[in-house]
Amino acid sequence: MSISPAGPPGGVPHYPSGLTPTPPPQTVPGVLRSPLGLANAVTALLGLAMAIDLFVIAADINLYITAGTWSPDDLAAVSEAGPADVLVGLSALLQSIGLVATAVVFIIWFHRVRGNGEVFSPSGFDKGRGWAIGGWFVPIGNFFIPYRIARDTWTASTQRAPDGSWRPARTGIVTAWWFVWILGLIVDRVASQMYSGAEVPDAVQSAALDMAVATTLDLAAAVLAIVFVRRLTAMQHRMATEGPLAAV
Repeated sequence: MSISPAGPPGGVPHYPSGLTPTPPPQTVPGVLRSPLGLANAVTALLGLAMAIDLFVIAADINLYITAGTWSPDDLAAVSEAGPADVLVGLSALLQSIGLVATAVVFIIWFHRVRGNGEVFSPSGFDKGRGWAIGGWFVPIGNFFIPYRIARDTWTASTQRAPDGSWRPARTGIVTAWWFVWILGLIVDRVASQMYSGAEVPDAVQSAALDMAVATTLDLAAAVLAIVFVRRLTAMQHRMATEGPLAAV
């Protein structure tokens, strides 16, 4: 069967019955870059952050116990908490330093896996790659933009099933990590304000207890973050070495 070279009027090619046009070759939007090294660095820093969290919790508990020895009207003890207050301040400083270091490396890794996700699934994202960095710094938006990117990257990095169909991995671990982390941030903000305004021993104890709860949530979020980082990195590594783009 031959195709008329002239085609129909208007310049639109005619495809006889039973024939369909061959789609143009698709180009891969970018190149795959290994996230393994960054994932190892993030894991190590999250482990360090967990160790610092344990120290922070110990400092908060020590403050709670110390405040319990003050008499209800001992305002001088509240204003001059001494070693217990110094220990809380030191632990908070270490926690802040650890958070900044971890956040920097985590965001670099996050941008890397987001870029790989677009190679695996070019139509799987509604925001550009830059949002994997910028989304963390948008007021209000940073409560949901990084989560959506993480979820979409997770889905895009799902390995093809043996029967050739796509079976997106459940995003439960992504949701759990994000929920616990955001909850920890909220509790920590409330606890910090309570501690700053505490003027009686009972208020100091309540603030110390809330700070310990906030740090416990932060510790749990770090554990979930490690699981998220390791699993997503492993998924992308399998996709790169065994998936449909392994030979690209």
